Amino acid sequence: MAGVGEDSRALFSAAVRAALEAWPALQIAVENSFGGVHSQEKAEWLGGAMEEYFFRNADLELEEVEDFLGELMTNEFDTVVEDGSLPQVSQQLQTMFQHFQRGDGAALKEMASHIMQRKCKVRATALTTASEADKDAADSVEEMEVTATSDGAATGGVCPQPEPSGPDAQTIKEEDIVEDGWTIVRRKK
Repeated sequence: MAGVGEDSRALFSAAVRAALEAWPALQIAVENSFGGVHSQEKAEWLGGAMEEYFFRNADLELEEVEDFLGELMTNEFDTVVEDGSLPQVSQQLQTMFQHFQRGDGAALKEMASHIMQRKCKVRATALTTASEADKDAADSVEEMEVTATSDGAATGGVCPQPEPSGPDAQTIKEEDIVEDGWTIVRRKK
């Protein structure tokens, strides 16, 4: 019987790690070293910390999971998640824990497999909208542009598609940026 519990715990652990690895906010934080030189190790630790949080607090509300995960992202990666994905990931983790509590290993395997199929590969690039003087300011905020591509075969609309880059795509032209940094916005023709 102990083997079944250990197997179920291993499945829960794998499912949690799959959910976190597929989370674009965490991918961006790790890829851009928001957590410092040890960002990858912090991401791995985050999975263990979330598991332990569930094991120590068996009857968690969704808001508690969301708050804890958001606090870890803020403290460890200096990242405030504002893309709406925090409640979704928290819900996934809570559902996984409910399957674990019921001993439903098949549902855990299915969730982990489904998450990995939908996994998006994201890339963030810095937007260069600030002047050189602003970049030197210690308290400046850097904005990022995110592009997502699907690694899996079935996306189901989960990964946002990047904007088209053809001639019809709306772009900012050099003549639309005036000296003081303002951008002139024009109507589509």
